Amino acid sequence: MAQPSLISIIAPMLNEAAQIERFVADVADQDYAGDVEVIVADGGSTDGSVQRLKAGAERRGLALTVLENPSTWVSQGLNACIKRARGDLLVRLDCHSRYPSDYLRRCALAAEEESDALVVGGVIVPKGRTAMERAVACAMDSPFGGIGFYRLYTDGNLLERLAGTLGLRSARNGQEAKRADSNTTTFGAFRPEAFSRLGLFDESLRRNQDDEFNLRVRLAGGRIVLDPAIRVHYTPRGSLQGVFRQYYEYGLWKVPVMLKHGQLSSPRSFAPLVFVSTLVALAPAAVFSRAGRRVLALELGAYAAFAFASAGISIRKKGEAWSLLPRVVSVFPAFHSGYGIGMLRGWARAAAPASTQRERRSR
Repeated sequence: MAQPSLISIIAPMLNEAAQIERFVADVADQDYAGDVEVIVADGGSTDGSVQRLKAGAERRGLALTVLENPSTWVSQGLNACIKRARGDLLVRLDCHSRYPSDYLRRCALAAEEESDALVVGGVIVPKGRTAMERAVACAMDSPFGGIGFYRLYTDGNLLERLAGTLGLRSARNGQEAKRADSNTTTFGAFRPEAFSRLGLFDESLRRNQDDEFNLRVRLAGGRIVLDPAIRVHYTPRGSLQGVFRQYYEYGLWKVPVMLKHGQLSSPRSFAPLVFVSTLVALAPAAVFSRAGRRVLALELGAYAAFAFASAGISIRKKGEAWSLLPRVVSVFPAFHSGYGIGMLRGWARAAAPASTQRERRSR
């Protein structure tokens, strides 16, 4: 693939007024030499996001198109953007994240050099501002937490040991992490050919539409390439309630993806489901059985040990204050219980009679 002459940025948006100025600045400050168009699908923002976006784009000279997304769903908003995009490369962004000035240039370079890849992407670097956001970032940056996959991939000497877990084929030379094939990537830069060949994002999915599309790419024999030099600075949720709700939806919507393609996810993604299920099973037994209490105590003790150890390692690695330790530890149950309960609900919903499912979709 030749160097893209036009990059189309596609982004969903809903009530992101607090983030818009930074988003506009990040896009405007890109050092990519080609042309850029920005297409944003707004889900009916009521906080002035659209007005701030338009004002900021005009002030910084960005070519902006704002589309309406009445459904508010990310998948439908992205599809509206794709249909309007004219670029040689479609780069999916999120208004809640931050992008270094070389982000578009590195996406374009990876797409050019990995000429047979339909999707290229980078690694997530969680960065918080408040104490709780920083704690969530530490937990996410741990293999015991949320998105430790991508961060660990860049950790040089850990790459080979964790390649199987990550689903990556290593292309490392020495201690420097190189591009590698991946099962999926967050956000991503897509060739238009990917959508013309495989269709658009699945509009029946509220979450996990990126993973589902990337699975279609791989099932069709396409490549997804992860480049550690491409970095997204992600701002995590700032409350345990927000984290729980986010991961509950991840678990809930993982089930339709598996059922659609008849493929189970990796064993790692079932760990929260097993954890929640065993707690549900052991809690009643612990009331009446000493053995049940011992097994429950053993499981909770092992979990707590992993949580404290993982929190400590992540805090030290990120250079955070040790006063964050209780907060970081508290984030892990929000991740795992949210995801596990969501997946339980997903399987229960899938097992419901067809009439009940039709009634639910019509609401």
